[in-house]
Amino acid sequence: MAIVELMMPKMGESIMEATILRWHKKPGDHVKVDDTVLEIATDKVDSEVPSIAEGEITEILFNENDVVPVGTVIARIKTAGADATVSASPATAPTAAAPQEAQFQTASAPQPAAQPSAGEPRFYSPLVLTIAQQEGISFAELENIPGSGNEGRVTKKDILQYIADKKAGNVAPVQAPVATPTPAAAPAQQVTPAATTAPTSHTNYGGNVEIMEMDRMRKLIADHMVKSKQVSPHVTSFAEADVTNMVTWRDKVKGGFEKREGEKITFMPLFIEAIVRCIKKYPLVNCSIDGDKVIIKKDINIGMATALPSGNLIVPVIKSADMLNLVGLAKKVNGLANAARNNKLKPEDTQSGTFTITNVGTFGSLGGTPIINQPQVAILAVGAIKKRPVVIETPQGDAIAIRHMMYLSMSYDHRIVDGSIGASFLSAVVAELENFDPQRPY
Repeated sequence: MAIVELMMPKMGESIMEATILRWHKKPGDHVKVDDTVLEIATDKVDSEVPSIAEGEITEILFNENDVVPVGTVIARIKTAGADATVSASPATAPTAAAPQEAQFQTASAPQPAAQPSAGEPRFYSPLVLTIAQQEGISFAELENIPGSGNEGRVTKKDILQYIADKKAGNVAPVQAPVATPTPAAAPAQQVTPAATTAPTSHTNYGGNVEIMEMDRMRKLIADHMVKSKQVSPHVTSFAEADVTNMVTWRDKVKGGFEKREGEKITFMPLFIEAIVRCIKKYPLVNCSIDGDKVIIKKDINIGMATALPSGNLIVPVIKSADMLNLVGLAKKVNGLANAARNNKLKPEDTQSGTFTITNVGTFGSLGGTPIINQPQVAILAVGAIKKRPVVIETPQGDAIAIRHMMYLSMSYDHRIVDGSIGASFLSAVVAELENFDPQRPY
């Protein structure tokens, strides 16, 4: 029998730990490859962690609500095979049951010189592992093969050369290390359960009240919002736009658009289209601040605030929005919104945003003062579209007409975006929306 150690997967470059939400399996359960073993959560997204081997769950090393560092062994699986103990984790925690490339590391073998840094896991591709199994190469031997690949990884060429040298008698035999079982309680001492991190409140609440504990995501949102206010001096500018042409065009084409493209056309991709054009004119609203340095982003990645069924909020990101046409934007908007509502977002779907839009009008609000999504410097809110009588200019003079009107508000970081730039950008967005061509093709 072999013991495979399931590790907490890496969820992104900036994510160093994750919270265990729920175990789907318990000790003694049989699992197949890609069976969901547990659900985890970070400050970015919730994900499922699949099994990377078929066998029996022998140990679960952490409890639900424990916060576990990336790369930590969280469970052990007993599989059929040669006696060995290996550690494995998915390359990222997937959200769909698609086959993932398993990454293995010997539990107690010494780090070879080819390692990029001491103590860092060494990974092997499935091809290298298959060749090693067929040729009877132990994991202890794998750990001592010099790697010529990226970050010292062992390539197919490396292992084939090692096999040839071994058959020629040019390789000294390597004694496989004896795996020492790790007590289940040991890893748990390295983390602090989420339940013990919150201070106990002894406040006596008077009157007829109901006390509701914040869930994990709401705590993260609250923390993120407070930090944003502490970091960025917020200024908010307001404007209103006559979007009658846009509303008329959408009403006219939405049936044909859905029939042709298989996607509904909402107002969001039209708003994003206008924002992208204006960001190119005012690049300072598409930047971040690092100390006294201004990092102007050449990529235009639009975050789209999306409400979840739980009432919480998440911001999936449309990468390279300036490279997409209207159809591409519609597909991205609908795809990310559906993934968010069904808890199917991937970690990378919420990363690298450079500017955010939030549609407060979805819930009937005329406007709002949004809080900047750090480390960005601006966020635009669009309100509900309402029909109102307004004064319009005509060749015959001023007239009162019924128009579709919408308020816009933009909060921006006054450390870098002055009122003149913020107001000018907002006015440019209004001009884009009001000059929408009602005869444009789709």
